[in-house]
Amino acid sequence: MQLLEERIQQQGEIIGNDIVKVDMFLNHQIDVSLLNEIGKEFKRLFANENINKIVTIEASGIGIACIVAQYFDVPVVFAKKGMHRNVGNDIYAGEVFSFTKGITTQIGISRKYLGPDDHILIIDDFLANGGAVKGLCHIAEQAGATVEGVGICVEKGFQPGGKELRAMGLHVESLAVINSIENGIISFG
Repeated sequence: MQLLEERIQQQGEIIGNDIVKVDMFLNHQIDVSLLNEIGKEFKRLFANENINKIVTIEASGIGIACIVAQYFDVPVVFAKKGMHRNVGNDIYAGEVFSFTKGITTQIGISRKYLGPDDHILIIDDFLANGGAVKGLCHIAEQAGATVEGVGICVEKGFQPGGKELRAMGLHVESLAVINSIENGIISFG
């Protein structure tokens, strides 16, 4: 998606050769006009899939997922991080390793909101090693839900996540794929 690549080039903050911060428009401060375009593009890319729920993980995926859900006219379900007393023990659970934070976190979705009749589209802001998507797929498997696709805003193509998810047979669509970050220059694929 050229619009997203341009924003990354113009405003993305490069940290080393493996991190690009886009929090000024995608996942901390949110440019809703850009997210609307992202939502339209994911609707186009997954229009032939039978999707009745959008699934993401808190927190940075929620805003994106909500805009995408408007185009599919379906609800959003998000995995909560950590254990919450108000959710209880009746959850599907998984673990996610965060490349950016360098920690493993427990995630969960209440059994009330995901089941065998659900055909889900997983939405996330970044794909590096695929930990978040794998954790959400594990939860979907526990629920008997069908993963119809995975929509990613920014994929780091130089890290293994995208290749591994596609090798698992998942329909993965990334709107901007970064092939490399070298000497402060981002190369898209």
